[in-house]
Amino acid sequence: MRLTNLGQVPVALRPGYDPDAQGVGIVHIGLGAFHKAHQAALTDTAMAAAGGDWRIVGLSLRSPKAAEELAPQNGLFTLIERGKDTRARVIGSIAGAMCTAGDPGPALDLMRQQSVRIVSITVTEKAYGLDRANRACDPTHPAVAADLANPTAPQGVLGLITRALALRRMAGTPPFTVLCCDNLPDNGHLLRGAVVDFAARLDPDLAAWIGGNVAFPSTMVDRITPAATDRTRADAAALIGCDDHAATETEPFCQWVVEDHFPLGRPAWETAGVIFSDAVAAFETLKLRMLNGTHSMLAYAGFHAGLPFVRDVMADAGLARLVERHLATAAQTLPPVAGIDVTAYAAQLAERFRNPAIAHQTFQIAMDGSEKMPQRIFSALADARARGVDVRAFVFATAAWVRHVSGSTHDCAAYDLRDPRAEALRAMVAGRDADGMVAALRGADFIPATVAGDDAFWSEVALLLWDMLARPMTDIIAAEATR
Repeated sequence: MRLTNLGQVPVALRPGYDPDAQGVGIVHIGLGAFHKAHQAALTDTAMAAAGGDWRIVGLSLRSPKAAEELAPQNGLFTLIERGKDTRARVIGSIAGAMCTAGDPGPALDLMRQQSVRIVSITVTEKAYGLDRANRACDPTHPAVAADLANPTAPQGVLGLITRALALRRMAGTPPFTVLCCDNLPDNGHLLRGAVVDFAARLDPDLAAWIGGNVAFPSTMVDRITPAATDRTRADAAALIGCDDHAATETEPFCQWVVEDHFPLGRPAWETAGVIFSDAVAAFETLKLRMLNGTHSMLAYAGFHAGLPFVRDVMADAGLARLVERHLATAAQTLPPVAGIDVTAYAAQLAERFRNPAIAHQTFQIAMDGSEKMPQRIFSALADARARGVDVRAFVFATAAWVRHVSGSTHDCAAYDLRDPRAEALRAMVAGRDADGMVAALRGADFIPATVAGDDAFWSEVALLLWDMLARPMTDIIAAEATR
């Protein structure tokens, strides 16, 4: 029997409100596990505390999988938190789900409604089509190019938001707030620039209206959410007494820092522990360099050392030592963050990584490196140099990334390079030795100029890469941990 209504759920696991009594106020683009474990869960808590018409309709841009899982369940799903104890609850904040691929009409009809006051997004950076350097859109990005050519039937993020805002402007409806929840530095301002630029290529008056009237708060999000497995679904079935095809698992820790700029209102997220701050950028830099940067390092090294999960990495004495080194190095590159003790934060991160109940795959974290390395590692490198900080941790992380890009199978089975620039990256390293790979990659367009010009850094990367391409990663880790 499949989960279809709250009457099937034990009372203790049900939402603290009647979902059917609350209207839709949020459309979320990028309906996946992270949104379900983070924004949907926090909105569920806020509605239980203060009510309000803030239920969510989730949109998937490409795959119908999420909609196929949630629609028959009336948006209900089990959220399992795995830590020292396993806890679960059924989330009622999602009112519906749809896939926009091929036909964005129903989504646009919903987004133009005055009841929708927030459009939030989690799609990962590669899906936006951003020109981050210029806070603009990238007209060569496939989705951006397609939507510029056919703006009334958009398939991408920028096109969908711009078209929905244009429809509201034509109808005289106040614009919704656009809430980016992806790991991008200064994400609200970055997305605002891209949407305004996209609109300007179609209609300068619309671009001016968006620039002057639409709120784009910046956010920082943090919750480790691995992909659901058969065990996730089996545990959910045991807990609620019926099959849940949309069951999601996550860690107990959850953080959300948001600029409080919502002209049409918002849920009472503060009741769920959300931090409202004018200093979101500082929190974002803290997370990108310490959590995400360390995650990237341990993912590349751990995957090539034959360690499938983050918890396995932390059980390896050598890699655990390198995790501690990376956290300490990253902490030295940061400006002060109000209310945050970075030493305590680093210790908390290490404990989260050790969580034996979370099966977070190193190979999953290793994907999209060309999008992640600039903000997680390279931005920290420039500040480290300015402060005279030893950058060996960043050398190791970069060499491990290049080793991953190399595709070498001298110490592992063949693997896919899951990266939006995979074809270009493979061409850069094909047939080259370690020096040649470094020379090619440091000249890539996504490498910041200050980092590309750091000869000493890249010389050290190349020396370490020679070793990584000749010996097992396990040997390299053991040697590096005793430096």
